[in-house]
Amino acid sequence: MRAYASYLFVPAHRDGWVQKAVAAGAQAVILDLEDSVPPTQKLRARALAADSIRWLRAHHPEVGVLVRPNALDTGLAQDDVDACVMDGLHGLLLPMVRTAEDVTDFCALVSDAELEARVSLPNRIKLIPSLETAQSVVNCEALATASHRVWSLQSAVARGGDVERELGFEWTVDGLETVYYRSRAVLACRAAGLEHPLVGVWQDIDDLSGLERFALQNRRLGFRGQLLIHPSHCRTVNEVYGASREELDRCRRLVAAYEHAAQRGLGAVDFEGEHVDIAHVKTALAVMERNGEA
Repeated sequence: MRAYASYLFVPAHRDGWVQKAVAAGAQAVILDLEDSVPPTQKLRARALAADSIRWLRAHHPEVGVLVRPNALDTGLAQDDVDACVMDGLHGLLLPMVRTAEDVTDFCALVSDAELEARVSLPNRIKLIPSLETAQSVVNCEALATASHRVWSLQSAVARGGDVERELGFEWTVDGLETVYYRSRAVLACRAAGLEHPLVGVWQDIDDLSGLERFALQNRRLGFRGQLLIHPSHCRTVNEVYGASREELDRCRRLVAAYEHAAQRGLGAVDFEGEHVDIAHVKTALAVMERNGEA
């Protein structure tokens, strides 16, 4: 699965909302079978999610396609996975996981479903555990290494959500009360070799300036993408997590300056008033690669 900046939740039972998500600029969609779907609509949501996966694969292969199934303890997870595992699905966002065993249980469901569906490339469907319980935060390092399918972790920090109730913090707009929890997710991902930690949603639909501040804070913490609940958030998040033209131009100049110095036998160079060596070059190349410029 490739990296995306914006991951927009779409209630899977709502006709036409996937098309709206794509039109809004969502780089990836999360077809939700869990919290946003009422109990009476679960079966309909499954069927429409499968239709949406096929439609996206046919018409918008550039868009990432994920599904959030119901939690393991609901009795719905297996049927959710069976209905949605097919060519065109890139990953699952795992809700309410607590231990590595929860992740391996989901992995087994996906592997069985891949065999049943005869997908063309087995083992390509990835898993993203959500850190929305106290146990998942404590066990985040184990979750990150629980399966070869784990591609990232998602740090859920929404106001009034499961994680606020579970962990007992009081949400504020500055986010200081969740810096530790979010940083744990970033460190667990990096230690496990997972390069694209994800952060959860900004809850206030109309506060786009607050969204921008939140996204920028999380980018600086080390997150590489963000989950969204409204199409109007896509543009801001795509801009914040993507490098600007000025940033990319600077990266190219830095790499060129270092390569020129290396040809003269130098291991470091004065670049626009800054000391630059191979470590800075690697960082610049990583930024370029994330933005399709390498």
